[in-house]
Amino acid sequence: MSSQSGAIRGALRVLALPLYGPLAASTRHRISYYLPGLAQRDICVDMAPFLGDAYLARRFSMGQISLSAVMCGYWRRVGHLARQNHYDVAWVQGELNPLLPGWLDRQLLRLPYVYDFDDAYYLKYAKRGGLAGRVLGAKFGQFIAGAKIVAAGNATLASYASQYCDDVRIVPTVVDHECYLKVDGNRADGVFNVGWIGSPSSIRCLKVVTRPLQMLAMEGSVRLTVVGGVAPPIEGVDVVNVAWSEASEVSHIRQFDVGVMPLEDEPWTRGKCAFKLIQYMACGVPAIGSPVGANREVLADDAGLMAEDDLQWLKALRCVRDNPEAARKMGERGRVKVRDSYSLASQMDGYAQLLRDAARG
Repeated sequence: MSSQSGAIRGALRVLALPLYGPLAASTRHRISYYLPGLAQRDICVDMAPFLGDAYLARRFSMGQISLSAVMCGYWRRVGHLARQNHYDVAWVQGELNPLLPGWLDRQLLRLPYVYDFDDAYYLKYAKRGGLAGRVLGAKFGQFIAGAKIVAAGNATLASYASQYCDDVRIVPTVVDHECYLKVDGNRADGVFNVGWIGSPSSIRCLKVVTRPLQMLAMEGSVRLTVVGGVAPPIEGVDVVNVAWSEASEVSHIRQFDVGVMPLEDEPWTRGKCAFKLIQYMACGVPAIGSPVGANREVLADDAGLMAEDDLQWLKALRCVRDNPEAARKMGERGRVKVRDSYSLASQMDGYAQLLRDAARG
């Protein structure tokens, strides 16, 4: 259990209970990045993930679920909950205990709690049939109903949570935008570099732009740089797969001529928080996304471009490629929007107040 507490007498004591460790983007950007700023505001947080980074690294590299790691996770969670009387409020991110019903999770957690989520987790069990669907289909609604406050990553998630909780606040997934401007990237090699960043589980979304990239490659050299996954070959396109690391992700993004976030329009993708777009825009890189879920809000106000079908994607990619000054201005508008609405600094005071409100409630 990592700790930020113990140094500030009289501070608000928070037990953070994410599903994954900070290797997971959701944990890193929705909890870990807040901890130093929260400590400065007399809010001390102990991090206690159900699954550690070793589990997630194994999933990313081998695609395998470690049952022994999951069982150890349950044992660790028992220890975390046994110490909950040392805290004022709990901060649950994603899921408290996999495969346990929501009503039982509520009984195990005796503290007032904030529930934070940035994906449509409520579809995880609801779409399953059989016993799992019957027992766990209502899990997240049951758990949200016991929360003092819900921190939802976007309007789609907030709409779902509002069915069960009276105090739902939209808190976007954030970046430390200052860090994104401190790393240099070199784009001047004569090849139009289209970039995508994500995890192996979301690589399938790239099929949305396969045909537009092939069409664009008929007009000149095109590279698709994929950070964090392995994309299949695309005829005529130079596909470069790059391993993800926290230390190098920003430098890779700053080499993109354009960053893309293609999505198919379905319930799961409508719950996405447009985080790829936020990362591109934080670097001042022009961004193009499918008009699905939070993508619409993030790209609004000319902060980026939206494309729905092959011809729209081709037109948007050409727009960035053929108009460098307009692309530069688009990137600058995106960077300002992230600074004002999707940065750690813009959300810090609000999240600190949210935790205090939950403890008082």
